[in-house]
Amino acid sequence: MSSQHFIDQKIFPAARTIKEFEKLLKSKFEVIILLNSHIGQLKSLIQLANKAGKKVFMHVDLVQGLKTDEYATQFICQDIKPAGIISTRKNVVLTAKKHSIIAVQRLFLLDSIALETSYKLLETTKPDYIEVLPGVMPHFIEEVYERTGIPIIAGGLIREKEDVVRALEAGAIGVTTSRQELWDF
Repeated sequence: MSSQHFIDQKIFPAARTIKEFEKLLKSKFEVIILLNSHIGQLKSLIQLANKAGKKVFMHVDLVQGLKTDEYATQFICQDIKPAGIISTRKNVVLTAKKHSIIAVQRLFLLDSIALETSYKLLETTKPDYIEVLPGVMPHFIEEVYERTGIPIIAGGLIREKEDVVRALEAGAIGVTTSRQELWDF
């Protein structure tokens, strides 16, 4: 999957609640992010999104009632069928790729050790996209892209329009945010 998939969308709105998710189903966005959810809601949420012409990227690490392992990811890929899966876990990303689901490796860049560990992880997972957190560090967005060549999505602590602009100028293809005031950016 190339970054052209997102060519017309720079903001990826992230729904924390069902009410926010329902609001996004009526929005202009093609791609929406599902954060917190319950395993029992997933199938109906994805069906609603599909009917509304939306592609859902699901943070599987945040699904209540789901152990985030290879078997759970197989279930998500085969039965729930989101457009994409976002995870910090290597086995989840690898399993999503095996099932031809867009795989987003989420990285928390806490310090130099975390950064180096992330580079090693990316050599193994080779995700379709990387979500860099926090997304308010433009120089790391540039560095991670230069080192990996994998399209970057910035996320975490994106609070103002200037944060969005800086992330995009640093080379991020888009920004994930749960701040509704930035959804209209």
